[in-house]
Amino acid sequence: MGAVVGRPESPKSVWTPETKLEAKMVEAMQRRATEGSALKSFNSIILKFPKIDESLRNCKAIFEQFDEDSNGAIDHEELKKCFQKLEINFTEEEINDLFEACDINEDLGMKFNEFIVLLCLVYLFKDDPTALQAKSRMGMPKLEATFETLVDAFVFLDKNKDGYVSKSEMVQAINESGERSSGRIAMKRFEEMDWDKNGMVNFKEFLFAFTRWVGIDDNDEDEEEEEDGEQD
Repeated sequence: MGAVVGRPESPKSVWTPETKLEAKMVEAMQRRATEGSALKSFNSIILKFPKIDESLRNCKAIFEQFDEDSNGAIDHEELKKCFQKLEINFTEEEINDLFEACDINEDLGMKFNEFIVLLCLVYLFKDDPTALQAKSRMGMPKLEATFETLVDAFVFLDKNKDGYVSKSEMVQAINESGERSSGRIAMKRFEEMDWDKNGMVNFKEFLFAFTRWVGIDDNDEDEEEEEDGEQD
């Protein structure tokens, strides 16, 4: 009988990124982690939810501006025009990688929450000379401040500064809040982030979870439309 071949359980220190984009994400986050985090507890992140929610929803106007056919999604060509308008200098390959990574429904169109995640990744990469080449600022200072808060939150959770958040790090971060039920809360939050169930959370996974935590999730809109249809 031969040995069962599968992906080995990787120690956290040698976890291997699965895509080129993920590798760039991890490298950028590791560099950012050297600056440390201004956040002191997970509760301080939660307290920022309303302000973050308001700021992200203000992206809707940008989203609708580039959703030229008004079908509720930004396709690949519309995204390229968006990058040109915002003067974000990415190569064709880099745009393709970002589109593929953020189109989690694989429906060839970016919904609003996917678009927010993409813009935040652009923010993370934009001042990184060795990763994606975004040479100019995005020109949206309030939004950039919100994205910086999200980067800061991830750095706070990533205790060993390796570019990933593990289950034990999530437990540690929430335990610092001193809540009695913190262990259960930590597990629930971690499961919400680790959507591919590989035991590690990268920044993209964190962002998708965060948009749900603050209430920005296209599934909610779909459910509302279905309910309206049933009432009719």
